[in-house]
Amino acid sequence: MTKLSATLALIAGTVLFAPHMAQAAPDVVVSIKPIHSLVASIMEGVAEPGLILKGAGSPHTYQMKPSDADALQNATLIFWVGPEFERFMEKPMESLGDKAKVIELEKAAGLTLLPTRESGTFEPHADEAEHAHAEGEGHGHEEEEHDLHIWLSTANAKAMAAEIASSLAAADPANASAYHQNLAKLDARLNALAAEIKTTVAPVKDKPFIVFHDAYQYFEKEFGVNVAGSITVSPENMPGAARISEIHEKLKTLGASCVFAEPQFEPKLINVVLEGTQSKTGTLDPEAATLAEGPELYFNLMRGLAGSLKDCLSAG
Repeated sequence: MTKLSATLALIAGTVLFAPHMAQAAPDVVVSIKPIHSLVASIMEGVAEPGLILKGAGSPHTYQMKPSDADALQNATLIFWVGPEFERFMEKPMESLGDKAKVIELEKAAGLTLLPTRESGTFEPHADEAEHAHAEGEGHGHEEEEHDLHIWLSTANAKAMAAEIASSLAAADPANASAYHQNLAKLDARLNALAAEIKTTVAPVKDKPFIVFHDAYQYFEKEFGVNVAGSITVSPENMPGAARISEIHEKLKTLGASCVFAEPQFEPKLINVVLEGTQSKTGTLDPEAATLAEGPELYFNLMRGLAGSLKDCLSAG
C-alpha cells in the first residue's frame, strides 16, 4: 500500500468510527457533598462532576473562594438544592447569565418538602431570633418555608436522582443511555439502603434524643426515630444562655437518652447542655463533613447516621 493509500484508509476509518466515539460530557458542578454523591453515581463511567463545598465546610457558614467562582463560570450544568439553602452561592450564580443550566433540586418532581418546625421543642428562643434580626441575617431556618435538608430521605434521593439523570441526558444525549442505566442501579441501591436503615434503628427508634440543629426531619419521618428537639434551629446563630438553659431543662423533662453534636460546630455547647443530666453524647454528620466525596458518600452518610443513633441510644 502506498503512503497516499494508507493515509486515505486512515481518514476513512476515522470517519466511519467517529459516530461511535464517546463525546465529551458536559462540565458539571455541584454545590454540596450529599448532592454531589448522587450526581457522581449517575455520571459514573462517563465523567466526574466538580464540587464546590469540599472538606469539612458547612453550607450554613461557608464563604466562596475565587476558585469556586471560576468553577461556576466554566460550568455548563450546575446542581444545587436552591438559593434558600446554599446562600453562599447566591451572588456568584447571579453573574452567570445564560452560560450554564442551573438545576434547583428542591423543585425536583416527586420530591417531598416538609415545613420548617417552629413549635414545641424546636421553637427558636427569643434571643436567637433577635440576634438574627439585629445582624440583618435573613438566612436562618426560622425564616424559611421549608426544611431544605432534603437528601436525608431515600425517597427524596430517588426523586433528585431522576431529575439529575434527566437533566444530564438532555444536556448530553450521547451518554443518555449510561445515565439512565446508572439511575436504575442507584434506585435499586437506595431501596436496599432504606430497608437496611429501618432494621438498624428498629431497636432504638422510640428513644428520644436531642440534636445540635434541626436538620433531621426527613430522616425522622422516613425511619420513625424520635427527635425530641434541637439545641439551635439555625447553626449560624449560636444559642444564648436562656436557650441553653431551656434545652437543659427539656433534657430532664423529656428523658432524652442522647444529645448529638455535629463535627463542624463547637462541642462545648453540648457539654454545657449535658451538665447534671444522665444523657449521653454522640455525633451526627448530616452534611457529610467528615466523609470523602464520591458515589459512595451518600450511602456512608445515611448508614453513619443510623449507626450513630443505634450506638448512643443502645448504650447503658
